[in-house]
Amino acid sequence: MSQGRVRVWWALLLSLCVASARAQSAQAVIQLAVNTERAANQNDHSNWAYLEEIRKPKEHVVQWVAATQAGNVERVIRRNDERLTAPQQQEMIQKFLHDGKMQRKQITENDHDNKQVDDLLKLLPQAFRWTQTDANPTDTFLHFEPDPNFHPPTREARVFSAMAGDVTVDNQQHRIRSMSGRLIEEVTFGGGLLGKLKKGSSFSLEQAQVGESLWQLTSLHVHLDGNALLFKSISLDQDDERSKFSAEAAGITLNQAASLVMTFAD
Repeated sequence: MSQGRVRVWWALLLSLCVASARAQSAQAVIQLAVNTERAANQNDHSNWAYLEEIRKPKEHVVQWVAATQAGNVERVIRRNDERLTAPQQQEMIQKFLHDGKMQRKQITENDHDNKQVDDLLKLLPQAFRWTQTDANPTDTFLHFEPDPNFHPPTREARVFSAMAGDVTVDNQQHRIRSMSGRLIEEVTFGGGLLGKLKKGSSFSLEQAQVGESLWQLTSLHVHLDGNALLFKSISLDQDDERSKFSAEAAGITLNQAASLVMTFAD
């Protein structure tokens, strides 16, 4: 073999090795981030109050939220174009405090959605092919594409695994700083009779550190075009922004949370 052809083969081999190493590195980064996120979700029992703005096609709500282990107390400041008075806000809070069925429904829906999130987190390293697109001292940037060899076990996994998108991982704490995805093909259930989501449907989310080793969701944008029930507390078309986080006392009760949310400025 000529010297020139030897150099070509060595260059090709080196490029394949580098590509393989980067793929393994990307896989390791997302696996560590998933492990960290799941551990945090299971072990972080801190409670936070925050300002939340939710936009849906027919609803726009601005509210203070005080989270507890027994549910979230919500003080609605504005609904659509109406600013609620303090008595109206108190009336809604008291109705929640005295309605055990409403409290149980909120907890059941949140538990269901948290389980869904955990199931989807576990699929991240399995359902996609990962590549590292960039990195700096603070963050690593990853891109994901569906793995054709993955067989989704649930309806939710079918939708999730038909997406392509990008993830930013914090290098120090191995937390997912942001994630976005877009359906690259239409997904149907029962030939479309049981549900359908159109190509181009998208979602994105952002997290931020709010305390020492403590992170919270700060932004969620879901725009899924179609009709398929995936989450109980999140609609198919919703923008959710959260800010002004403040730590609450450990073991805060619903009544204490109700008093707390009324202290925040409109």
